[in-house]
Amino acid sequence: MLYEMIFPIGLMVTGQVGAVLVPLLGWQIMFLIGGIPGLVIALMLLRLPESPRWLIGKGRLAEAEAVVMRLEAASDRTGAATSEALPPATLPAQVPVPQRERGRWSELLSPAYRGRTLIVWVLWASAYLIANSLNNWMPTLYTTVYHLGLPEALRAASMTNVAQVALVLLCAMVIDRTGRKYWMMGCFGLGAVLLGVLAFGGTQDVSWVIVFSTLSYGLIGSIAAVVYLYTPEIYPTRMRAIGTGAATSWLRVASAIGP
Repeated sequence: MLYEMIFPIGLMVTGQVGAVLVPLLGWQIMFLIGGIPGLVIALMLLRLPESPRWLIGKGRLAEAEAVVMRLEAASDRTGAATSEALPPATLPAQVPVPQRERGRWSELLSPAYRGRTLIVWVLWASAYLIANSLNNWMPTLYTTVYHLGLPEALRAASMTNVAQVALVLLCAMVIDRTGRKYWMMGCFGLGAVLLGVLAFGGTQDVSWVIVFSTLSYGLIGSIAAVVYLYTPEIYPTRMRAIGTGAATSWLRVASAIGP
């Protein structure tokens, strides 16, 4: 969950940067700001070592050992000392690998996994239908319906990301005590109450819209982070990538339907 905070932190920083630069330089500047980090990350990925588990699965033991040794050398002193105390291993570069069972797409809807698959699909679609709709459309509503100036609208909208960061941090602190299920149930329930107030007459005053939409986005946005944690946990290792990849595709469908 602490790792997942990087995503709402990025949204929060982008919102604040946009609130300052867009009124001064126009909205096109945000494409430049978004493009440069993408190029930097692409170069950084070239230096990222391959997963030792994946290398072992391919029989490339020497490469896997080299990655593990580099990780140990970069870790704390205890790990480094242990690594130095052990005799260096001489492993073959390649060994035969027996055929292993691999995850299949059909397994997602097999009797053993159908229930959990349908549940996480609904979770992903529901969370992102709400979160991305609020995140994308609130600035427009502030300017067109409530006639706020562009800087004020962008700052008000960026508060949704501040709320998400705060709630994801709180979630990271308590999620192992509450459990994944009760956290998501509570946030969906509270978010529904706040959005229900707006739906049934609470939109007359822009101040209430800002407060209620900000809090509801923070709550539902924390669920959007929890599902990244929850989905891989409900599948065996061999089908985690397939299960998570299929589930995340529903956030794209919901994000397209939302507008």
